[in-house]
Amino acid sequence: MQEFKIGPNEAGQRLDKFLHKYLKEAGSSFLYKMLRKKNITLNKKKADGKETLSLGDEVQFFFSDETFEKFRGSAVSTINTDTKQKKVNSLGQYELAYERLKGIEVIYEDEHILLLNKPAGILSQKSEASDLSVNEWLIGYLLTKGKMSPEQLETFRPSICNRLDRNTSGMIICGKSLIGSQQMNSLIKERKVRKFYRTFVKGNVEKSAYIKGYLKKDEKNNKVSLKEVLIKEEKNDYVPIETAYQPISYGKGYTYLEVELITGKTHQIRAHLASIGHPLLGDEKYGDKEWNRSFKNIKLPKWQLLHSYRLEFPELVGNLEELSEREFVAKEPKVYKLLK
Repeated sequence: MQEFKIGPNEAGQRLDKFLHKYLKEAGSSFLYKMLRKKNITLNKKKADGKETLSLGDEVQFFFSDETFEKFRGSAVSTINTDTKQKKVNSLGQYELAYERLKGIEVIYEDEHILLLNKPAGILSQKSEASDLSVNEWLIGYLLTKGKMSPEQLETFRPSICNRLDRNTSGMIICGKSLIGSQQMNSLIKERKVRKFYRTFVKGNVEKSAYIKGYLKKDEKNNKVSLKEVLIKEEKNDYVPIETAYQPISYGKGYTYLEVELITGKTHQIRAHLASIGHPLLGDEKYGDKEWNRSFKNIKLPKWQLLHSYRLEFPELVGNLEELSEREFVAKEPKVYKLLK
């Protein structure tokens, strides 16, 4: 008989969801059959899988060692490196990401949440199996620093709560615990976390504004289109967006701008500002290519200058109270100093 004691990262979820994670090679029909036959029990009692797990609960498995190991699964995966196909265990990708992805800065960390400053050029999440992203870096960091054990990864994997485009730098919120991830994702979904970006845009923006529109994504070309007003037939194709901005300084034909992302949609800031005549500096997809090329005296990166600069949290109690009414800032890229 094998036994697993429920910890804080397993509590609060249904038993059947936990079993799918813990016995990752077992199918649903097998798991429910084992529950019916009492080969899997909860606190030494028959369970149907719909039970919500609590801290300290005990799950028993009446399997042979061979069967148990078979359904636990081997920890081997394949990643693609620049030189060759390389087999690594499931921890290898995290160690590799932590080693290779340079410049990621930890801004804040507690038991449940971690805030990072991501450089431009790094993926927030994998787009292909061979990618390394902030998600893998995060787990590599926690393992390397001894803040998480390989065993804990079997039932919960820390992950990011908000996504930035590869070439957007700045603040990323990460959930270290199941409770932290769930509560932070709820706060973001309810728009209770205020997110501010810094950028440079074409033209002199002299006044603050709050603008609205509708956005449609072209998945094939990874580009969006905007409209201010929709006709009835377009309502199912577009989603509403809201963006606020205020100038910090302007002159020399461009403005240093702070943008608040009210809704968070793909390429929203880039496309929304371009649609009103203020494209972002360095943006080749939605911007002014000729204007971008005019900055010959400054070595600009090969992407838009857009930085997730500041987060403001609401009043909070409970697990996230350490973040209550606090503000966090992610240091801007060096090129910003040359343009101010």
